[in-house]
Amino acid sequence: MNQHDAVEVITAKRDGGELSDSQIDWVIDAYTHGVVRDEQMSALAMAILLNGMVPREINRWTAAMIASGERMDFSSLSRPTSDKHSTGGVGDKITLPLAPLVAACGVAVPQLSGRGLGHTGGTLDKLEAIPGWRASLSNAEMLAQLESVGAVICAAGTGLAPADKKLYALRDVTGTVEAIPLIASSIMSKKIAEGTGSLVLDVKVGTGAFMKDLDQARELARTMVGLGTEAGVHTVALLTDMATPLGLTAGNALEVAESVEVLAGGGPADVVELTLALAREMLAGAGRSDVDPADVLASGAAMDSWNAMIAAQGGDPAARLPVARETHVVTAPASGVLTRLDAMAVGLAAWRLGAGRAALGDDVQAGAGVQWHARPGDEVAEGTPLLTLHTDEPERFDRALASLEGGYDIEPGGAAFAATPLVLDRIS
Repeated sequence: MNQHDAVEVITAKRDGGELSDSQIDWVIDAYTHGVVRDEQMSALAMAILLNGMVPREINRWTAAMIASGERMDFSSLSRPTSDKHSTGGVGDKITLPLAPLVAACGVAVPQLSGRGLGHTGGTLDKLEAIPGWRASLSNAEMLAQLESVGAVICAAGTGLAPADKKLYALRDVTGTVEAIPLIASSIMSKKIAEGTGSLVLDVKVGTGAFMKDLDQARELARTMVGLGTEAGVHTVALLTDMATPLGLTAGNALEVAESVEVLAGGGPADVVELTLALAREMLAGAGRSDVDPADVLASGAAMDSWNAMIAAQGGDPAARLPVARETHVVTAPASGVLTRLDAMAVGLAAWRLGAGRAALGDDVQAGAGVQWHARPGDEVAEGTPLLTLHTDEPERFDRALASLEGGYDIEPGGAAFAATPLVLDRIS
C-alpha cells in the first residue's frame, strides 16, 4: 500500500468518522514496520484524542497492537494465573507484597512491570534497590520461576506489543497521552499478550494519579474491563483513591522496606487494606475464592514467597537496603489535625530528590525519597517531624521543599475530619 493510505486514515478520524477494521489493522502494522511515519501517527493520535473511538474501534486497535508481537502462554503451569495492573500513583508499592501473597495462596502471578517516569515510581526501580536483584528474565526463566516460586516481577520483553512501545514514546511528546482509547489499548494490549488468565486493574483517582476525575477514571476502567472481557481474560477494575499517597513512604528502597513490613504482618493500614482487596479479586478471578489472603499473610507464607522470589532473580532478601547519605526533616508548623497530604506534592518531592527520572534512561537513586510521619486524620504537634526527605545530593533539598509548599493542611484540634474510602468503586 502507498503513502496515500496513511493520509486517508488520518482524515477519516480527523473528520469524526469511524475507522474500519482493515484501516486499523493496516495502520498499526505499517507504523510498526516504519511505513507510516511518526508525524503521521502523531496526527492520527491527536485525531483520536479529539474525536474518540467507539468500542469496536478500540477492540480492533488493541487486537492489532497484540498482533504486532508475540503472545506468551502459561497453559503449561500447574496453577492458574492472575495479574494486577495499576495506572500509577505515589507510594504505590502494592505489587511488592501482593505478588508473593497471591503466589502463597496457590495462584501464579506473572507481573510484567515497568520503570518510573516523572512523579510515579516504577516497580522495577524499587526492586533494583535490593542488592543483586535483576529485572530482565528470558521467557523460559520466567516460566520456570512461575512454576517453582509462583511469582515473578520482571521487565516486559521487547517482543510483547512492539507497536505499543513506539506509540507510547510518541504520545509522550505529542500531548496525546490522555486519550482514553490510547491509554486503554496500551495497557490492555500488553496484559492480554502477556497471557494471564485473569486480570485486576487498580485505576487510581485523585491529584497524584493520571486520572484526576472520578468519571474519567470510571470511563477508562469500563473501557479496559471491556477489552479484557472481549479477549477472554477475566477482568475486574477497582477505582482507588490517590489524593493522598499510599503508606508512609515514596522512593525506591524506602518502599521496599515498607513492603517487607507488610509481609511481616505490620506496615501501614492502607497498604495492607489495598493489598488484601486486590488479592481477593485476583484469587476470585483465578477461581480460588476459598482462600483468605489475610490468613495467608498472617501465617508468614507470603514472606517465604517474597524471599524465594527475590532470591530467584539474584537478589539477597536479607541484604541491607541502600540508605541516602543526607536527610532533611520538615517539622509541623502548627499543632492540630493533618487534614490533607497531597499525593502530587509528595510525588514531585520524591522525584526531585532523585527517586524518579525526567527522561527514560536516567539513573535513579535507590535511597532517595520522602517519608511522612502522619497521615490525614492524625494529630500533629508543632515542631515535631512531619516529613523526612532523603537524598544523596543535598543540593536537591530546596527544589523538593518547594514542591511541598501548600502540599498539606493542618487544622486546629477538634476539626471535623472525614476520611475518603480507599476503594471508591468496583467495575466488572
